[in-house]
Amino acid sequence: MTAAMVENDQASEGRPWDYLLQTWRELDVPEGWRAEIDEGQIVLVPPPHAHHNGIAEMVQHRLYRALPEGLGVYQTLGVHIAPLDKLYVPDLVIMPRELIMAADPETSDPMDVSEALLIVEITSKGNAREDRTKKYRAYARAGVPLYLLIDRFDTRGAMATLFTEPNEDGTYKRSDPVPFGKPLTLPEPFGTTLPTGDFPA
Repeated sequence: MTAAMVENDQASEGRPWDYLLQTWRELDVPEGWRAEIDEGQIVLVPPPHAHHNGIAEMVQHRLYRALPEGLGVYQTLGVHIAPLDKLYVPDLVIMPRELIMAADPETSDPMDVSEALLIVEITSKGNAREDRTKKYRAYARAGVPLYLLIDRFDTRGAMATLFTEPNEDGTYKRSDPVPFGKPLTLPEPFGTTLPTGDFPA
């Protein structure tokens, strides 16, 4: 993760969030990069390693096979964490398709993360801590029911962990950590197992 591009402008009119969101909308981000809003500033996230993209593709492929009608899997979708005025771009978001199709075609505004059924984040060396802490707490606080963290840099070894039962205090009541090589069960509405044996560690 790079240094922030734009810091909060206390002198700007209106709420700082409104100013940051307007700036985010107007950014010309280089291809493959992502812009997120965190801690009152806009942060640029560089393109991930090929292994990162490979894992995302395998997860997406598996999810498509199990996805109930009306749900979609989305990459590079900005999501707003309203309780914290944050904006993240997860690796994968599973959300009702009708919400995506109903979005205003004139803007690139983020979707409300509380509408997501599952968020998937895949760690990179530079952002593993954020995915394990800041994003974990933000998704829990917003009530995202399932958060899948695929962490190739976990100190216990490469691990995929499914967090469930979010609390408003920013924690999940349950976690199911699975080392790479063992299957991970995704509950309904997916009702499938995610093989991790081919994930590059």
